[in-house]
Amino acid sequence: MNATTYGVDVAKRVFQLYWVDAHTGEIANRKFGRDDLIAFLAQRPAGRVALEACGSAHWWARKIRALGHEVVLLHAQFIRPFVQTNKTDAADARAIWTAVQQPGMRTVADKTEDQQVMLSLHRMRSLLVKFRTMQRNQLRGLLYEFGVTFRAGRVAGIDEIRARMAELEDALPRSIVLNLLEQLRRINLFEEDINQLEKRIGAWQKHEAACRAISDVPGIGRLTATALVATIGDARTFKSGREFAAFLGLVPRQSGTGGKVRLGAISKRGDPYLRTLLIHGARSVLCHAKVPTAWQKGMQERRPANVVAVALANKMARTAWAILAHESSYETNHVNVRPA
Repeated sequence: MNATTYGVDVAKRVFQLYWVDAHTGEIANRKFGRDDLIAFLAQRPAGRVALEACGSAHWWARKIRALGHEVVLLHAQFIRPFVQTNKTDAADARAIWTAVQQPGMRTVADKTEDQQVMLSLHRMRSLLVKFRTMQRNQLRGLLYEFGVTFRAGRVAGIDEIRARMAELEDALPRSIVLNLLEQLRRINLFEEDINQLEKRIGAWQKHEAACRAISDVPGIGRLTATALVATIGDARTFKSGREFAAFLGLVPRQSGTGGKVRLGAISKRGDPYLRTLLIHGARSVLCHAKVPTAWQKGMQERRPANVVAVALANKMARTAWAILAHESSYETNHVNVRPA
């Protein structure tokens, strides 16, 4: 007899569990509290538990797996079509149970605690960078109202403001100067916090073998390597490098009917943060590569710069997947040989 499959709709306090008993065929759809759900699953025989890949889902996956069950995470967009009635906790749990049993259903790789920690550091750094940019832009805009302009660039502009403080104190009202000094102090604090987070990210990169392996790929640095390894989870979840690139939204959007398929702009699905890092890394390679490859030269001759950057980012993602999935190392002149 097959193991029982459970569909769990997780939340902060109320959890809905739907299952059909593998022995009796009895249908159950029950509501639990957090501790009650853990205790119930601990008493049940080992089965397959399906969850929506939402907030706290990866923690629940590790918790339920420790109880002896197989855990499957599903993307929300694959569950929604199976909600038969109005959206309720009971309907969602049944939809999860139905979706996980569909043939060929794609799953989400659950993340380890270390990978979640690394993604948290990246999210903190990203928010601090936004705050720093907002403070700097506001500073430029307010001083421009008094006829004061500075050089372009994050570092150059702030350095010029500090160098011209004596001039600004004579030209600006006292209250503006005091607020200017406070704004500069806040920017310094943001810089220190960002640098501290980057050091912690760099320490994890040196410790993690997978990060070191893909860091050899041109265009993949400390931030991209750690974010990619933390986001991808288990690389073998994806069947190919192209599937991973599609997961990141780096492939053309397809629209077809009557046997004719049209390719548009990139789909932009998946994690926008990781996609941005890969595209910025590709731009860096295009601008600073000492010896461009023949593929890169050909693309730059035929296509616009933005298209080439996205194509190179796609190539970087597929290369990184191959290194992680096959546990290999980067080879500069690697030639792909299709199996017979």
